[in-house]
Amino acid sequence: MNQELVTNSPLSDRVKTALAVSLRGCDELIPQDEWTRKLVRSEATGVPLRIKLGLDPTAPDIHIGHTVVLNKMRQLQDLGHTVIFLIGDFTSLIGDPSGRNSTRPPLTPEQIKVNAETYYRQASLVLDPAKTEIRYNSEWCDPLGARGMIQLASRYTVARMMERNDFHDRFKAGQSISVHEFLYPLMQGYDSVALKSDLELGGTDQKFNLLMGRHLQQEYGQEPQCILTMPLLEGLDGIEKMSKSKNNYIGISEDANSMFAKVLSISDVLMWKWYTLLSFKSEADIAALKAEIEAGRNPKDAKVALAKEITARFHSAAAADAAEQDFINRSKGGVPDEIPDVSLSGAPLGIGALLKAAGLAPSGSEASRLIDGGGVRVDSSVVSDKALKLAAGTYVVQVGKRKFARVTLA
Repeated sequence: MNQELVTNSPLSDRVKTALAVSLRGCDELIPQDEWTRKLVRSEATGVPLRIKLGLDPTAPDIHIGHTVVLNKMRQLQDLGHTVIFLIGDFTSLIGDPSGRNSTRPPLTPEQIKVNAETYYRQASLVLDPAKTEIRYNSEWCDPLGARGMIQLASRYTVARMMERNDFHDRFKAGQSISVHEFLYPLMQGYDSVALKSDLELGGTDQKFNLLMGRHLQQEYGQEPQCILTMPLLEGLDGIEKMSKSKNNYIGISEDANSMFAKVLSISDVLMWKWYTLLSFKSEADIAALKAEIEAGRNPKDAKVALAKEITARFHSAAAADAAEQDFINRSKGGVPDEIPDVSLSGAPLGIGALLKAAGLAPSGSEASRLIDGGGVRVDSSVVSDKALKLAAGTYVVQVGKRKFARVTLA
């Protein structure tokens, strides 16, 4: 197809829509004009574009922060393009140095296998599994061998590698950088060569690695991919990026009641960023909702709608409705309809030991802290005495707003 014609012809409504979908909520689309040309060519030829997202199975579960890029993949998938969900089983053996200030210990093959088993199942809650190409980068990385690895390494210079912020900062600070860490961006870039990617998605912290894909595709004589970076989602605290280590996350495998309540706990300000990055509502619908809130409607209405949408996506509409009712019951001091039954022995039993044995506190010291904070109730009464001993009987025990158990003590 004539390149000048592609560049200068008026864009069709379909291409304009695809471009708007691509840009929604994104941090950068590099280069936008190249992506526009790819969209025009795809429409003219009927050949879908190949859109790649790689995730290393560094943990067994995905949280909703990971779904920011998955949502973008789904939006592009719904436009008819081919999405490739790449599991980095080989690159996980190296360990991604992005954003690290020290060498990251690589995972063992056994850990990678366990984690990878759940990744695609969880990602399928966002992507359409019938239209998703799932790949593992060990397919082409393992056969590369030592000779191929050396040839690949010759395609990039140490000087350019050291332009990367984390490497540059660690080098200046006298912190160690292992040679194998240089291999990570090379191998991620080689994935794009192997998959003949047209577009690669990632968080803003992945920009260097994504640009490596463009460079290596040109080195191997391919048309370079465009890259689309998405913002890192702030967690429940509204400050730090969502992370399990910071305990400010919502796991997509969490129960519906917890998921709903956690979404409601975010600030009114953060809610709008979550709408842009996590909701499937159109930007026009979100703008209309925001205008209603600014005109006086209760912001909680918008937050409840977001909580129900996210909960329904990972559970069901019925589960989201039930979670909303459960939250209402709890806010009124009520006990949820369904709470776990726990049978314990050893009456009379100290309240700290009971909380630990019932799985309501991870340790005796944490149980004491919860009691000191007024976060423990027995049959709706706040417990203030850490020395309290409970006689034989059945009690409804509550910790915080969301943890309940019906404890039968013998």
